[in-house]
Amino acid sequence: MFSARLASRLLRHHLPLALISIAVTAALYFTRPYPQMIPRLAFATAYPALILLCVTLLLGPWKFFMGERLQVSFDLRRDIGIWAGILGLIHTGVGQFVHMAGKFWLYYIYDNWQAKHVQPFRHDIFGFSNDTGLLAALVLLALLATSNDASLRWLSTPGWKSLQRWNYACFVLTAAHTFGYQTGVGGGRGWYLVLSIAAVSITLVLQLIGWRRRRAAALTGKYAAASP
Repeated sequence: MFSARLASRLLRHHLPLALISIAVTAALYFTRPYPQMIPRLAFATAYPALILLCVTLLLGPWKFFMGERLQVSFDLRRDIGIWAGILGLIHTGVGQFVHMAGKFWLYYIYDNWQAKHVQPFRHDIFGFSNDTGLLAALVLLALLATSNDASLRWLSTPGWKSLQRWNYACFVLTAAHTFGYQTGVGGGRGWYLVLSIAAVSITLVLQLIGWRRRRAAALTGKYAAASP
């Protein structure tokens, strides 16, 4: 039997998130001109995953600006993060077979590297984009695996929060991966580049404003407590 809280989350969060994720992914999939399924699916899951990841980082500042108490964990942010993780991992898995005729290891090392390079690991924009994407996926996997109450109890609040803060690293890696493909590999330009820049910029700006306001509030409280 589901608890009342879990049943509410499934109905209020996961069902709408699932429907939105499927609808947006399907719309992007069926409007791509790519003739093959794998490139279509890789593209169609990339942008919903990016937007959902940005939303997880916008909810904290938004609650702070609204004067609400910031919690260690709240269900909406966790559930959006779960769907960001699902789409991000699907994108990573599918994306390994878009280029190089399915030889996914060539995303990270050069083919016949001894002839032209002193070491096998890619150091071009293609390699950079894939390396940052893979690292982001590994962070996503860790965050997704621990986005539950059992992990919160097991790790305790400080340990769980420290792990979840890797979401910021995931955001930076995802942005680097996105812009690497956008500008260097040609994964999508035009409105998709504008959308990516807008999403990343808004997230960065609101995070910075939120951090500065929280810092100012903390300093004010510290000085007030020290006053006679």
